[in-house]
Amino acid sequence: MIPHGTILGGVSVVPDLAAGLAAYQGTLQLDLVHRGPLPADLAAAWGCPASAGRAHAVLRPKSGAPCWFRLVEQPDVAGFRPTTSFGWGAFELTVQDVFGWPDRLAGSGFTIVGEPKQLPGMDAFVPMQALGPGQEMIYLNQVFANMDTLDLPKAASITDHIFIVILATPDRAATCRWYADRLDLDLGPVFELPYQMINTAFGLPDDFITALQMVGKGRMPIVEVDDYPPQTSVRPRHDGMLPPGNALVTLAMRDLDACDVTWISPPVRRDGPLYDGRRAGCVIGPAGELLELVELG
Repeated sequence: MIPHGTILGGVSVVPDLAAGLAAYQGTLQLDLVHRGPLPADLAAAWGCPASAGRAHAVLRPKSGAPCWFRLVEQPDVAGFRPTTSFGWGAFELTVQDVFGWPDRLAGSGFTIVGEPKQLPGMDAFVPMQALGPGQEMIYLNQVFANMDTLDLPKAASITDHIFIVILATPDRAATCRWYADRLDLDLGPVFELPYQMINTAFGLPDDFITALQMVGKGRMPIVEVDDYPPQTSVRPRHDGMLPPGNALVTLAMRDLDACDVTWISPPVRRDGPLYDGRRAGCVIGPAGELLELVELG
């Protein structure tokens, strides 16, 4: 049984699908389950009709976890810099052997931007960060234990599912309330820490403190909402296309009719990987993020 709020996947934009597959299927060792043009009706449902027909692929962890990584081929966007704009900032994967990943990523389509490092006061996991071929950010996190208020999943394959997605927002408190009130999710604890990725991206002092809050369901983490500094920009994008980098997140919902949201277009049943005949619809979240919701039924 898939719990309400489960992350069913993320969409990343890459400039060349073949290179994207070399990175995700080859280096990350995910299984390719589908490859073909992005359906026009799906692109329209995402509010990105100009992405229709673009080459795209769907991959899944070897663990068989219900999480799908989708790559869509689109031209790079001039002026896009990771970790400097509002919207989806990163997908966090649970992995095995995090200290072995720098060697695995050497010479691949990924660029390491954060070596494996223990975070101050957090011994439950060790993260590292890398940029993919489309400047999408992924975190590779090895989990060692649960946290006091959160359950963190240990990987069942060398790279496993996305268990947290990171959202950059101009108003953390309001964004968290939106997810809690409209999607029946729970507000988690607030953490304050020097956030290396943010400080480096904006040229801030190493000890600059960022507040972040987890939105989840029960003890399951889902969305990490980060308060970004005032100099953060709206993400540039090609007209009618998916935003660059980490483009879209898909969450499982118990009942779409109970979601207090404004749909880009009314939810419909979809077939194929991830959907499996379930109803799905897409909304624009409070930070301008594309959020797809799939009904558990």
